[in-house]
Amino acid sequence: PVLHSTIVRQWNYGATLEWAAPLCCCCPCSLALGNPAEDSAEPKMAGADGDDSLYPIAVLIDELRNEDVQLRLNSIKKLSTIALALGVERTRTELLPFLTDTIYDEDEVLLALAEQLGNFTMLVGGPEYVHCLLPPLESLATVEETVVRDKAVESLRKISQEHSPVDLEVHFEPLVKRLASGDWFTSRTSACGLFSVCYPRVSSTVKAEIRQHFRTLCSDDTPMVRRAAASKLGEFAKVLELDYVKSDIIPLFTALASDEQDSVRLLAVEACVSIATLLPQEDLETLVMPTLRQAAEDKSWRVRYMVADKFSELQKAVGPEITKNDLVPAFQNLLKDCEAEVRAAAANKVKEFCENLPEDGRETIIMTHILPCVKELVSDTNQHVKSALASVIMGLSTILGKDNTIEHLLPLFLAQLKDECPEVRLNIISNLDCVNEVIGIRQLSQSLLPAIVELAEDAKWRVRLAIIEYMPLLAGQLGVEFFDEKLNSLCMAWLVDHVYAIREAATCNLMKLVEKFGAEWAQNTIVPKVLGMANDPNYLHRMTTLFCINALSEACGQEITTKHMLPVVLKMSNDQVANVRFNVAKCLQKIGPVLDNNALQTEVKPVLEKLAADQDMDVKYFAQEAISVLALA
Repeated sequence: PVLHSTIVRQWNYGATLEWAAPLCCCCPCSLALGNPAEDSAEPKMAGADGDDSLYPIAVLIDELRNEDVQLRLNSIKKLSTIALALGVERTRTELLPFLTDTIYDEDEVLLALAEQLGNFTMLVGGPEYVHCLLPPLESLATVEETVVRDKAVESLRKISQEHSPVDLEVHFEPLVKRLASGDWFTSRTSACGLFSVCYPRVSSTVKAEIRQHFRTLCSDDTPMVRRAAASKLGEFAKVLELDYVKSDIIPLFTALASDEQDSVRLLAVEACVSIATLLPQEDLETLVMPTLRQAAEDKSWRVRYMVADKFSELQKAVGPEITKNDLVPAFQNLLKDCEAEVRAAAANKVKEFCENLPEDGRETIIMTHILPCVKELVSDTNQHVKSALASVIMGLSTILGKDNTIEHLLPLFLAQLKDECPEVRLNIISNLDCVNEVIGIRQLSQSLLPAIVELAEDAKWRVRLAIIEYMPLLAGQLGVEFFDEKLNSLCMAWLVDHVYAIREAATCNLMKLVEKFGAEWAQNTIVPKVLGMANDPNYLHRMTTLFCINALSEACGQEITTKHMLPVVLKMSNDQVANVRFNVAKCLQKIGPVLDNNALQTEVKPVLEKLAADQDMDVKYFAQEAISVLALA
């Protein structure tokens, strides 16, 4: 209260804030206030604008130590404003030491501080003084909360680029060493992310020290530190000279890939991709492949999963020869793995793996080695495996060609279309265009379309709903003639489905089909059937007519709407069911903008006025709303 009253008193009197008081941890407001000794003296008057701009800064600084976490967080997020008001010198000499000394706060506040400091270079005087930001960031890089440490490391990496080579060796590299040799594992994990950014710009002596520190961390007693080192192994390898990659990185890679903790081993697999791209082809077989073979057969499914997940990248990195000799058998084993998660990850890579095989033996390898495994996965017990396979299997048709697709792949597609898992069926339907391009529409219709029709009439409404959503896609792939012949009757049947969600989706489906096939097709094929439902004894089906007119009017245009749809809507205003009548009012409001003024005044207005006098309150309300919106009052 005293601090706040002092600020307010000085501000109200129009005093110039001198920015002269030294900063102390107990009174952050001293950043903003004048010298306390001068407080009793007559305050110097200044322009109102100057005072108005300084008062909020004083409040922000005061909030840095407020008991309310949200206030502290707000103040931290506006730290750049405080720094601008203080100027570069006071930011360096007072604000940053203050922040460094008071890093004992809620994680949310520390996270915001770590992020802010990464953008502080110009606020401390530019690259020449950027090293002043290192102390608070070093403290943040050692806290217990992982997200705060990660953000501090991210900011340190960012400002490392703004250090000159000299400053990097004098200020930044010692910080990395201190973190790397810290007592707590938190600082050592943070150090792992900083080696690669400083290594390329320091002297050879310092480079040797950095490599030694990284080696030490890779064999640290704490699994968390080894995990951090393994996650940065590939990144660090990319900035090392090739000789050191072979002499330093490969032994570390081998050791981490054999670590007792599977969480360390799986990260070593990730590094394998980067390391393999750096080495010449002749060194891969001796330096990388033994470790990779070992990882592909690791006792932990998590490590095998990582190999499967990175398989396409590994394939590109090691080249065609090693792929044929080593990776094909390894991929077969992963597709047959005892763990469903591994099989699913491998199944997801089938298309990509086959695409990247060398062209000269691609078809033979697929037919001999990959396809037998794929056939087994189609009837896998785990739905995630089948779903992953279904999302990519259609792509094999473009690789294998028409004859192989018809003979070998179509039976698999058909089996998946009939699978009990909806996701498997939908993944097949959504990729039908791949097969259509290869085998043609007639062959596709004879083999797969009966299964699609069966799904469209499935007893489970969610399955029917999913098929409806894919119908515009199918229509685009199959063409208007084929659609009218095979699927049109299905789309109309959905309009009278007993589930509202199906009727609603079927209405949207019609609109998309009209957008795809045109208004003339709609007039000849869809509109007569929709309007025929206006006389249906079931009022729900009569309402569906109105919903369809709402959806189709804009796509069909003014002529069809006025000539064919409007008379039916006006006739339905006499319906016995109030729900139908108020939906007539809503429908007229919706199609009104499509109609010309003559139709609105002579046909629509009298009907809406009649409905506005209806006995039912809802009918009255929607009729009056339509009159208002269409400006017919």
